[in-house]
Amino acid sequence: MIRPFGKTAVTLAMMMTLSGCATNTTKPVTFDPAHWKTDAEQQRLTRAYAEIPAVASRWHPAINDFANQWQQTKQYDQAMTLVTEAANNLWQQAKQDMRSRGDYDDRPLYWARLGFNWVIANIPPGFVVNDLQRSAMLEQFEEVSRGRQDLAFTTNAPLKILITGFDPFLLDRNISQGNPSGLAALALDGQVIEYQGHKAEINAVIFPVRYGDFDAGEVESLLTPFYTDNTVDMVVTISQGRTEFDLERFPGKRRSAGAPGNLNIYTGASSRNPIIPMLNQQPLPGPEFVEFSLPVAAMQQASGEYRINDNYQVTTLEDGEIEAASLAQLEGKTAVRGGGGGYLSNEISYRSIRLLNHLGSAIPTGHIHTPILRESTPEHARPIIEQITGMLQRALPSLQTPSK
Repeated sequence: MIRPFGKTAVTLAMMMTLSGCATNTTKPVTFDPAHWKTDAEQQRLTRAYAEIPAVASRWHPAINDFANQWQQTKQYDQAMTLVTEAANNLWQQAKQDMRSRGDYDDRPLYWARLGFNWVIANIPPGFVVNDLQRSAMLEQFEEVSRGRQDLAFTTNAPLKILITGFDPFLLDRNISQGNPSGLAALALDGQVIEYQGHKAEINAVIFPVRYGDFDAGEVESLLTPFYTDNTVDMVVTISQGRTEFDLERFPGKRRSAGAPGNLNIYTGASSRNPIIPMLNQQPLPGPEFVEFSLPVAAMQQASGEYRINDNYQVTTLEDGEIEAASLAQLEGKTAVRGGGGGYLSNEISYRSIRLLNHLGSAIPTGHIHTPILRESTPEHARPIIEQITGMLQRALPSLQTPSK
């Protein structure tokens, strides 16, 4: 159980209690998902604390301190500043912990974010807060703790690379699951890589595994400034995939995976009923398939434990599963699965390339599917991260700064 700080002992688990959660009571209140504002992600905290306590509770003292300060805020601006500082500290410290501890673990960041958000959603601050203000602060914590407000390139490296990762997912099947793409984001954000005299600075963000965020245009809002102004030299989206590395040549437009997102929301899509995602309350525009533009031959030269495949495999309603020789071969076909499948990993690749084409940018863009991370341990994670780094390094000689 977490030690109490000030008015509140933030426990965030059903077997624990929350003391003095309101300014007019000191009676302990049982944490009850039926009463408190929780979603499917936050409700998994109980199980996470029981089954992976060292991982899920790493940030408990900081969450308690935050709750104490949160209750002492007297106005909205003060509370928003507190939220921003706490979220930035979480993002920066998660990166530092990974590098200093060498534990190659993205999971503490994920579970801590849920804990902080639970406080913001449920504990009254020291002033009357309305729903709009609370929603804005929750969104701010999400944005900052995922690295989206930490995207300034700060070194003199001539090349710039943006990469994206994902949260752990399918946690009802395996609560201890990590995600090597999130690990890559934490390991490489702000780092400078070099190959054959070419240098690049990397910036990274981590996306949620939630259909609603994609439908609301999170991918497009992140990437539009980079594609409009051509301020990076390569965009690489990354997710966890199969048994080897796959560079996904032909992302597909439609969702067909039966798996839910982390909010346990199902889309109703299937291989017989692939559906078009939404973008700002309208069906996502664009062709059924697009093609990536990564320097694939160079990236395949990165040495490591895993083979790196240039994956041409897709599935269409008309032809089933095929090896598409070209994008022209797919014209007029209905996408069921792109190279990256029919889930959000394929979708982030499709959305990024569709946006690139729509805005007329020539920035090399594409997707890396990593091998499945069998365990969140250095011996399993390090080879994956090192080979991703090698792929990015090998790509450098082929990159030309768009603004030049």
